Amino acid sequence: MLTKPLSRRELGLGTAALTLTACAKTGTEAHAQNQAKHKAAEAIMSDTDWANVSEQEWQQRLTAMEFNVLRKEGTERPGTSPLNQEKRKGTFVCAGCALPLFTSEQKYESGTGWPSFFDVIDGNIGTKVDRKLFMARTEYHCARCGGHQGHVFKDGPAPTGLRYCNNGVALDFIPDA
Repeated sequence: MLTKPLSRRELGLGTAALTLTACAKTGTEAHAQNQAKHKAAEAIMSDTDWANVSEQEWQQRLTAMEFNVLRKEGTERPGTSPLNQEKRKGTFVCAGCALPLFTSEQKYESGTGWPSFFDVIDGNIGTKVDRKLFMARTEYHCARCGGHQGHVFKDGPAPTGLRYCNNGVALDFIPDA
């Protein structure tokens, strides 16, 4: 069955509707409904053939800045992401395909101006060597859609000693219910 890909606007409107609906309900009922809607949205996203999404389709799905970072391996200016200040419990997902990449427990303040994490959700990122700045760095990307997220460095806190320095525009945050 072929389905029309969701645009970022459609996905955002759906998330807003979900949030408003959850706020209108109380307790266990709202949490159960919220979880069911997230699972339904994730099922739609996981049915997409990510390897065959065209550049034109990506441009329709993403904002100009998201497209530059996720598809062209750009970098946002430091200190510009509201996710730097995000302190709630929840999950950070790829802004391109909604694959969960980090939990709030893995986030820490690195002082770099970008959201930083000391670990990832297993199996949800891939890496490659980036030699663009006349040195070898490890670039990491979403394992499902290939969207560029950032670079990983060996100057992070325990227990991993790693710093996943992420472009905030490449992530969306889903708070726990």
